[in-house]
Amino acid sequence: MEKSQTLRGLSTISFYATDHEAAKKWYSGLLGIQPYFEVPGYFEFRIGDFQHELGIIDSRYAPEGSPAHPGGAVIFWHVDDLKATFEKLISMGAKEYQPITDRTEGFVTAAVTDPFGNILGIMYNPHYLEILSLTQTN
Repeated sequence: MEKSQTLRGLSTISFYATDHEAAKKWYSGLLGIQPYFEVPGYFEFRIGDFQHELGIIDSRYAPEGSPAHPGGAVIFWHVDDLKATFEKLISMGAKEYQPITDRTEGFVTAAVTDPFGNILGIMYNPHYLEILSLTQTN
């Protein structure tokens, strides 16, 4: 029997938003799609090449003691045009959290805080593109 890795891939990334309806409008505008799943207090998008899930939860359901300001891990989403994506996010009301930073060997990152206080990382990642090319069939 083959042993699998403990962490196999992203399943769902969850953000909290005090103004849940405004968050739905903002993320729908950013992504160019409507949520595929919605229940009171929660909606979810499937995005990207592997249909990863981005869920937005009404902050009323945040665990007790959750910080009211950005913090913790930054999750980076691969984007094809980092500068254009960063500029789009800023034009939509996001605030710079980390500037565009060349990490060498083609890796470039940036991060913003969305209007709801969540950190959204973006990255141009040559490794992502390499793995994507291996998964695609001709």
